[in-house]
Amino acid sequence: MLVRYVALRIALGGAQVLGVVVVVFLVAALLPGDAAVTIAADDADPERIARLRRALGLDRPLLDQLGGWLGGLARGDLGTSAISGRPVSELLSAAMVPTVTLTLLALAVLIPIALLLGVTAAVRRGGRVDRAISWLTVALYAVPEFALAIVVVAVFAVWLGWFAPTAVGASGPLLAQPELWLLPVAVLAVRPVCSLSRLVRSSMITSLESEYTRHTLRLGVPMPRVVWRHALPGSITPAVQQLARVSDWLLGGVVVVEAVFALGGLGQLLVGAVSSRDVPLLLGLVVLFSLITVSVNLLADIAAFALNPVAREAR
Repeated sequence: MLVRYVALRIALGGAQVLGVVVVVFLVAALLPGDAAVTIAADDADPERIARLRRALGLDRPLLDQLGGWLGGLARGDLGTSAISGRPVSELLSAAMVPTVTLTLLALAVLIPIALLLGVTAAVRRGGRVDRAISWLTVALYAVPEFALAIVVVAVFAVWLGWFAPTAVGASGPLLAQPELWLLPVAVLAVRPVCSLSRLVRSSMITSLESEYTRHTLRLGVPMPRVVWRHALPGSITPAVQQLARVSDWLLGGVVVVEAVFALGGLGQLLVGAVSSRDVPLLLGLVVLFSLITVSVNLLADIAAFALNPVAREAR
């Protein structure tokens, strides 16, 4: 049954990716201007723009353009950037390194912090610690990434001078330069920590108030062991599914964070593709983001299935 479920989810995910690509292509086609106008820049001679459109294939009907690109996608070819002339796959590979680095670092930070805050608030439910954590998470959750990034840069980079405000002029691996990634990772992790910790708190309270947990305490099992070995594993399934949505959220947040800190990842590449009307590059990014989203949600569902004995027995 699990294999059939996974196969159906993969088929559905493929259809979702295709639908997103078609919608984004049509929206991009409706935007004013195109890559030919961007390339022409100040030399916006109508004849030159017409020649550029013929050279780029932008004079063909929209369905022909989309069909040609999808045909290349079926062969594993994402096409060529209309602006730079470089293969889209090459541009994506180069830009993925800082984005993946930021995302993995953010996940490595937010998961333990969210678990610790959620468990602490659940154990101290109704007390001052619980109220303080709840107030802090609600307040920080309401702050959008771009606003938090600007405040963080103003305080820690400009005023205190502890970190570099942006990565402009930097070279070398991002991971080897913590002064460049500490602030972006902190900004990326704040809102997911708030949402995930509140979910962990709610699930933990339900587990701690269950008859099974109370009976374990009556048997004399120490409270820390009950919390971490018995209550937490039974309440972590909703958190795993939320973690998939958090990963999607990180993909959206990384676009803003990379733009503020000039980190040169997929987020900046996406902003450049939209502003320059580079449709092949834009579609390549859409496919990549869609595949990541579908894959992460599928893995989260499988993990939730594996962690839930009731679901396994039902199947």
